[in-house]
Amino acid sequence: MSKHYAYMLRCSDNSIYSGYTNDLDRRLEVHNSGKGAKYTRARLPVKLEYFEEFDDKKEALRREREFKKYSHAEKENIIRNFAN
Repeated sequence: MSKHYAYMLRCSDNSIYSGYTNDLDRRLEVHNSGKGAKYTRARLPVKLEYFEEFDDKKEALRREREFKKYSHAEKENIIRNFAN
């Protein structure tokens, strides 16, 4: 059974990118190789700051959509709480 992830990356300009994947390590490599999302290509390197794991793809995609609606401050708060 595969896992699914909603994640947030910190870009070099301090912006936060939200995404979905079923392989965090591979996706981070793709982003940092410049072959990921158009948004991150212009803001390399990126660093994985936060993720949530799901058994269900639909739930992970739902969470990604929630992340995209949050303000920068709300995303920073989630990341800060994750690190502690």
